[in-house]
Amino acid sequence: MLKVAIYVAELGGKKVVETKDQILHIESKGKTLEEVNDPVTEADYVSHCAMYYSLRNIFPQINVISEEHTSKCAIQDNDYDASSADHHAIDRLNDEFVFSKDVTIWIDPLDATKEYTEGLYQYVTTMVCVAIKGVPVVGVIHYPFASQTYWGWIPSATSPNIANIVQKEENKEHPKVVVSISHAGTVKDLAFEAFGAKTTVLSAAGAGFKAMGVVNGTYDIYLHTSAIKKWDICAGNAILNAVNGEMRTTKGDKIDYTPKDSTDHKVTDGIVATRHHNDYYLKRIIEEMDKKNVYNQKNNSDARGKTNIGIGIESRAASEVEFRNNPC
Repeated sequence: MLKVAIYVAELGGKKVVETKDQILHIESKGKTLEEVNDPVTEADYVSHCAMYYSLRNIFPQINVISEEHTSKCAIQDNDYDASSADHHAIDRLNDEFVFSKDVTIWIDPLDATKEYTEGLYQYVTTMVCVAIKGVPVVGVIHYPFASQTYWGWIPSATSPNIANIVQKEENKEHPKVVVSISHAGTVKDLAFEAFGAKTTVLSAAGAGFKAMGVVNGTYDIYLHTSAIKKWDICAGNAILNAVNGEMRTTKGDKIDYTPKDSTDHKVTDGIVATRHHNDYYLKRIIEEMDKKNVYNQKNNSDARGKTNIGIGIESRAASEVEFRNNPC
């Protein structure tokens, strides 16, 4: 399944590159929670068709969930050949057998679509994640414009280009934090409040790009505080797990990738992704968010109290008028 996941991610990436110079036919799926336009292009659909139906042809009994949906896909030929690729690192791994009913495959045919339309191709990835009983076990992140593919298979197998990464000494007290370009402001404030003014906070696009930035040591923490889709984060979660990292919600919960129904595609509480000092970083962020929640609740309570006092005075005045007009 890992070999197929790599093949499918790279196939989608090939379609994304091939479609780059064509008319993109940019449409909008609406606004994100941060009021940023959420575009979709012809490249998203072409990559989706190639990835989704290749997986369905190879594993017809497995649930595959994609970010995109279209009925206009041409019939995809299943030309996958496991012997055609160089998989020496994978061939050394021991196979594992699971029940198909326990497997969910999440795919993102084109992550960072907005940046793709702007020619910022460094952020663009295609991703495949295999979850077993809700746990992300296999993750593949492919950079189509750099022709680089990264993968992880828990508990500890990774692609050679991850194994060869030299980890730098990090400043635990003042980490490098990456946040989304689309809503950097409030998350930056949280990062500074949690780790101090000396913390470096950078913004980048693409959930896959940011997760891999944590894996390769460019960033210490990937912090996202609003809702995020599971196809955006599942592959990165699996790769982080394979290098002893963590991805959790901002409440500290592990993410379950088994969909409860056809609409269960979202993590509502945001995420904290780390490779080192996982518990320490998560604890600091949760503590700071708890402080904010207490402060907001107090302000809301004070505002409600003032409103209630006003209503009470108004009601009492009305009663007094009624009493004067209707003496006993």
